[in-house]
Amino acid sequence: MINESANKILTPNSKLFLNSLYSEFNEKIVKLLEQRKEFYHNFQQKFRLKIDPPTPKSKDDWKCTPPPEDILDRRVEITGPPSRKMIINALNSGANVYMCDFEDSNSPTWDNCINGQINLYDAVRKTITCTNQKKKYTLESDTAVLFVRPRGLHLEEKNYLVGGDRIRACLFDFGLYFFHNYKELLKNGTRPYFYLPKLEHSREARLWAEIFNFAEKYVEIPPGTIKATVLIETFPAVLQMDEILYELREHSAGLNCGRWDYIFSFIKTFQHDKNYVLPDRSTVDMGSHFMKSYSQLLIKTCHRRGVHAIGGMAAQIPIGNDPEANDIAMRKVKAGKLREVQSGHDGTWVAHPFLVHIAKSIFDEHMPALNQIGTKSSLNRDITISDLIIPPIGDCTEQMLRENINIIFLYISSWIKGNGCVPINYLMEDAATAEISRAQIWQWIKHEIVLSNRVVMNKTYFNQVLREESRKYEKNKNFETIFNLIKDMCMSDNLKDFLTLECYEIIE
Repeated sequence: MINESANKILTPNSKLFLNSLYSEFNEKIVKLLEQRKEFYHNFQQKFRLKIDPPTPKSKDDWKCTPPPEDILDRRVEITGPPSRKMIINALNSGANVYMCDFEDSNSPTWDNCINGQINLYDAVRKTITCTNQKKKYTLESDTAVLFVRPRGLHLEEKNYLVGGDRIRACLFDFGLYFFHNYKELLKNGTRPYFYLPKLEHSREARLWAEIFNFAEKYVEIPPGTIKATVLIETFPAVLQMDEILYELREHSAGLNCGRWDYIFSFIKTFQHDKNYVLPDRSTVDMGSHFMKSYSQLLIKTCHRRGVHAIGGMAAQIPIGNDPEANDIAMRKVKAGKLREVQSGHDGTWVAHPFLVHIAKSIFDEHMPALNQIGTKSSLNRDITISDLIIPPIGDCTEQMLRENINIIFLYISSWIKGNGCVPINYLMEDAATAEISRAQIWQWIKHEIVLSNRVVMNKTYFNQVLREESRKYEKNKNFETIFNLIKDMCMSDNLKDFLTLECYEIIE
């Protein structure tokens, strides 16, 4: 599997570093994943949410290390996969931060992962270019600050083996980027910045702190050089935010509302309880009480500890051929960003360069300072567990069922062919939104929800609708594989952990 491109980035010294990371941390990650399973097993057996009691870490008046100067202002962040053109356009977009994503928006083919590392190597050195039939793309002099999101703890890299065993994908992605670029980043007045996805407990944050400490010691740079923002995108993690910041306090660059994965995690956590069935996913937004409460708690926690609270994603993309529809979509973006900045967020995410100036203008108007970390919170009440677990009331519709089926089919089809960031119905869909779609179908079937058309959502009805919606894709060469995968995931007795785990072994 080691081709010519891989040899450029998998140098002998970088492989020594990867192997050291594997030896030190691979087994620790496996044990943490077992503890995750234990949490869900216990909850689903007892139907009782066991919450760790407050610790001195959450009560004491400590602060994280202050943010470095080059990321004091993070008002607009753009995200996308590590493709060459995407990296150039994102860095040139006018955003304050570009999060280069090896996780939800990247299909982890070997070529994508290796070429993504090569692209970042060139980007850090300002030598990256991309030429197509129309244009040559190069970096401008003033670019966004670069963050990198490695894959989650639950994923493996099947193409890099140590003693016949797969390395955890997070170690592979982190290790290659850090090892090759830390010197150049420091020389350029910045540093290695990361986003950490899908953490579920402070012990997982502690592991990342250990990884960072190990890496800094390995290359002999000062402790605390590496900084990371944690995505709070699982329900268990929202109960652990103080503890997560405490474990990473020397390395922390704040928290982010990973809202799409958070909705998926909410379904996953409460999967066996009919009282927590969510209505159409398109109606579950940050105005929903449980989502608004999650955002407010994140802001309050971050600002108490002296770090950034970054808002969620605007997934809309421009609709060039329909001005009226485009105007409606952009108004949704503006309303969402206004809500975030007025709530106290220090920055926000967008999925398309066109949205950067829209989001930035709103934050510029309502946040004249670099951030709102020192601003007194307008939230004058405590967020309770009840606030976090009240599901919104709404309809479960056949239209949403059909949309969910189409999103899953189109996304899986694209993902296994190497594209993890897919525009569908003028929204940029990634693994997180696909996860919500299939989890929602599973939840409706599990509890035989009565849809708004008065049809009971059971396996028989789902099979009927799945066949109807899938007919349009019968010429897809992977039709049978995808059809059976969707059927299996949506009708299994228990909700399967991750869509990407099911798809990874069949990736092209």
